[in-house]
Amino acid sequence: MRKAVIRAKQVTRNLKLGTHIVHALRGVDLAIYANEMVGIVGPSGSGKSTLLGIVGGLDSPTDGKIEIDGIDITRMSEGQLTDIRNQKIGFVFQFFNLIPTLTALENVALPIEFAQAPRHKPFNRARELLDMLGLGDRFHHRPSELSGGQQQRVAIARALANDPPILLADEPTGNLDTHSGETVLQALKAIRDESGTTVVMVTHDQSLASQMDRVLTLVDGRIVNGIAGDLAEGDGHQTAAAPA
Repeated sequence: MRKAVIRAKQVTRNLKLGTHIVHALRGVDLAIYANEMVGIVGPSGSGKSTLLGIVGGLDSPTDGKIEIDGIDITRMSEGQLTDIRNQKIGFVFQFFNLIPTLTALENVALPIEFAQAPRHKPFNRARELLDMLGLGDRFHHRPSELSGGQQQRVAIARALANDPPILLADEPTGNLDTHSGETVLQALKAIRDESGTTVVMVTHDQSLASQMDRVLTLVDGRIVNGIAGDLAEGDGHQTAAAPA
């Protein structure tokens, strides 16, 4: 049986806005498996980023259960969640969030330097990742000296610094032109193929979503299209296309 590295069970998230309650997620069931690339699409306000934040332990569900690599993180303390994120989850966001005064090499090495039990020498690992992402000639460039696509690849390298089995990407190509966006997607595919990393990407770009192993569509906090629950046993990927 394939191993689910992410599992959501009847997850809801209610947000209070003034006197109103917004039902951001409404009973989401979800299983994502090791070495998959899964796209999450849907209209603005459908709950995509909310779901990704809850899966990544950045937010807590109002109800339901989240498991990461078989570990129930639903009611963990912030300290416990920090450890889970450090060990198991890398994040890539639409805005690159690189430290402007640090070089590409220093930005990527930083998470390893803060790790409680680092598995790599920070700068050796940073060089390895930047090389893998085609940035071997940009080690000593600061973010302002890099293109948008190059900055996002540095951000991906930083997210992978501590070898997380899961990479969560929230609109990673949202600020990039088409060519740079495709370059970032190919980098994510290479990471999945070479490292076995599970990649979950929220995107508005249907051309990128169509290249995922599976696509899940969220509308009004519910998954309405795609294979969201347990997949059939076996090693092959199953694909569901998002609606146009």
